[in-house]
Amino acid sequence: MDDISTSLLLATLLLLLIGSGFFSIAEISMMALNRYRLKHMAKRGHRGAKLTVQLLEKTDKLLGVILLGNNLLNAAAAALVTVITVRLMGESEFALTIGTLSVTFLILVFSEITPKVMGAAYPERIAIPSSYILAPLLKLFYPVVWFVNLFVRALLWMLRLKPPSADTRLNMEELRTLVLEASHYIPPKHQSIFLNLFELENVTVDDIMIPRSQIEAIDLDAPAETIREQLATSHHTRLPVYRGRLDNIVGVVHIRNVLHQVRNMEIDVETLQEILREPYFVPAGTSLFSQLQHFQENRHHIGLVVDEYGELLGLVSLEDILEEIVGEFASRPTAHGGIYPQDDGSWLVDGGCSLRDLNRKLKLNLPMDGPKTLNGLVLEHFEDIPEAGTSFKINGHTLEIVQTQDRIVKVVRIFPLLISASE
Repeated sequence: MDDISTSLLLATLLLLLIGSGFFSIAEISMMALNRYRLKHMAKRGHRGAKLTVQLLEKTDKLLGVILLGNNLLNAAAAALVTVITVRLMGESEFALTIGTLSVTFLILVFSEITPKVMGAAYPERIAIPSSYILAPLLKLFYPVVWFVNLFVRALLWMLRLKPPSADTRLNMEELRTLVLEASHYIPPKHQSIFLNLFELENVTVDDIMIPRSQIEAIDLDAPAETIREQLATSHHTRLPVYRGRLDNIVGVVHIRNVLHQVRNMEIDVETLQEILREPYFVPAGTSLFSQLQHFQENRHHIGLVVDEYGELLGLVSLEDILEEIVGEFASRPTAHGGIYPQDDGSWLVDGGCSLRDLNRKLKLNLPMDGPKTLNGLVLEHFEDIPEAGTSFKINGHTLEIVQTQDRIVKVVRIFPLLISASE
């Protein structure tokens, strides 16, 4: 060692610090990588990404070779600094203290903190190229790494600790958070669709169905002229058909199948009965995700929602579920979905409107843990049929009864929260 010049020792020290810095930056960048983006790159054939995925599948061995190299180089750097210090300043305690502090500073700044900050800031740029060096080193030092890990596993066994398996799967809430945090990379419309998809399990057909009182259906006991007019003027492609009372549904008619007869005035009750399709009933409380699957499997477009006693509650269609995912279609026949904005900033709302729709379209916070429609919410609040002109507040919103008819609240005026707060 005495024959080696001081300049060569300093150059060697610099190389040791650089080598230690490489292991530090590789360690942090590997751990900070976006695993999903990495797997996507690997599936597209990126060679470096494939190699990195292989290394990360053996995390214990990867960390073993990184820490082995890091600690060996740090120890060598510390020993080399001691030699340089003795050569330049002698063997006094002061000199050795200065040497110890110097090597600590150099390792912290150049081999630990700075590389790790860089690795955390640019993981993909650093980890993938580093894999081309780490993979051969892992093969070269595999026996040493295996021997060290043998002691590690023994120590963990003595401590009754079992390393958890590397599971990168996400649950629904974690996926939702991921989509929300990726708002800078996902277009707003796409983000909205993703979030709506996550909601399909939590929303039931009761929340979006057309209430029984608003179902347009054909009564076979009605005169033939009435039936023809209803078929000719309907905005819907499919209509339920009943006899006598709405609970007695006998089938569903596809308007397309009777247009020719309607135009030629040839349709009658017997002809209509021949082309009816079997009604499809849906139990109340079915989640939208399950119902979407049922529609797909059974090739139905509408379902009649019934309770546990078989009483008809409403009608749900495939279009209703799709609107929950992608938003409302412009072809809806009802203007604004039963919501009519007024000049004073309030809204006139049909009593049969869904509370879910009101909260979504008007940015309200009406309670949804009970009734599903505005009419049901009002009746539950008063436990009676309120008179027109009655005003009340729910969750800070002022509501006014505009019209009631046949034990049903027909029209309600809703004032926005700002107006409610100022009253």
